[in-house]
Amino acid sequence: MTTHTPYVVGHAASQTKHHEWRTAENSAPHLLPHLKRAVQANPHLKLLDVGAGPGTLSVSLAQHLAPSGHVLATEIADDILVRAKEHADARGVHNISFQKASVYELPFADGEFDVVHAHQVLCHLDAPVDAVREMVRVTKRGGLVALREADMRMWCVWPEIPALLRFHELMVEVLVANGGQDKGGRKLVSWVLEAGVERGDVEAGFGTWCYSEPSDRRAWGEAMVERLRTGQMRGKGIELGITTEEGVEEMIKGWQEWIETGDATLGIMNGEVIIKKA
Repeated sequence: MTTHTPYVVGHAASQTKHHEWRTAENSAPHLLPHLKRAVQANPHLKLLDVGAGPGTLSVSLAQHLAPSGHVLATEIADDILVRAKEHADARGVHNISFQKASVYELPFADGEFDVVHAHQVLCHLDAPVDAVREMVRVTKRGGLVALREADMRMWCVWPEIPALLRFHELMVEVLVANGGQDKGGRKLVSWVLEAGVERGDVEAGFGTWCYSEPSDRRAWGEAMVERLRTGQMRGKGIELGITTEEGVEEMIKGWQEWIETGDATLGIMNGEVIIKKA
């Protein structure tokens, strides 16, 4: 069995809080038109959501499959699966189930799912091509694999507060030090082709996240503050000499200023791929 780099950042609230902002509408727009057509053709659609995190995106997808379709959401840790199920229960969404599984060894038969979805999963992996190959394996012929990955080098922030520019550098360098991928968005098509998919079966594009509304700024900024205070990024950055305790405190103040600035905005570029399995 191949040993892969563990997901060392973990699933503490400081790491995953901002993930709860994600929905199908703001984080899987490339999939929704395809999903609508697929549900019309097959109301009993089976969708696998790999790396579900706190479950907001998975539950949102399940709502698009209701009442007859079903989502199976997977994660590598029991604690985050519990939180995801609690979110589903709180929203009254019942056409979803949860299972512990690694993307490298999905415990499912070949061609078991109509749609396989993964969002911001590959960027944390040391072998993203192996993960793509496994997701394609469990997708049935004629089915879809939907992938979306941030390109961590492609951030656009305003105001250009120096401490936030240093935070961006810190976030990228810690991701790479943890074995992750800082250019996942731009390399997504390349990974898919390396996994054995024909170029004619791939639909590629780019989409953005925009944090500009006051509620969005607060959701993102407060999550970054929490990461800097208690998350793995703080300790790793100091350990590697990327920043200092004083530098971290400046970044916290930078995010707090950004949250309260009326014209503040943050744009993040995401690579998007739809694979139509031949």
